[in-house]
Amino acid sequence: MTDSLTTSPTGRDPQTPPAAGAPGAAPPPAVWPTFRARDARALIAFLVEAFGFVEVVTHGEGDRVDHAQLAWPPGGGVMLGSQREDGARVTEPGRFSCYVVCDDVDRLFHRAVAAGAEVASEPFDTDYGSRDVTLLDPEGNAWHFGTYRGEPRAAS
Repeated sequence: MTDSLTTSPTGRDPQTPPAAGAPGAAPPPAVWPTFRARDARALIAFLVEAFGFVEVVTHGEGDRVDHAQLAWPPGGGVMLGSQREDGARVTEPGRFSCYVVCDDVDRLFHRAVAAGAEVASEPFDTDYGSRDVTLLDPEGNAWHFGTYRGEPRAAS
C-alpha cells in the first residue's frame, strides 16, 4: 500500500516538482493573486525585505501605485496597487490571504519577524507533512507559508 502523504498518483514525490519542460511540468504561472494596499510602496518594500519577494515592475507616480508585480523566486507572484475607488472588485486593504510555497519555513519566519511581520501562528508541522507558518504584513494581510507544493496534476 502506498502512503498518500508521501507519494502522488504519479508515483513521484509531490514535494519535488518536475524540472521545467519535463513531462508533467506545470506551465508558467497564469494565476496571479491581486490586492490593494493603503500604502502600496511601503507594503512592496516590506514584502521584499521580510518575505523575499522580488519587485519586477511598479507603475505609478509619487505615493500612488497603479500596478506592481512581485515575483516569488520559486515561481509565481502577486500583483497589487494602491487603494482607490474605481469600482474594480479587488480585495480591500488588509483582507488578502495567500498560501506561498517555501522550502525553509523556519528561516523565512525569523527573517520576517526581524523585519516586523506580526506572527499569527508560529511554525508548525501539519498532519499531511507540511511545515507551515502564518504571518501578517503591516496592512493585516495573512501570508501562509508552507512546504506543501500541492499534488501534481495528471499529464494530459
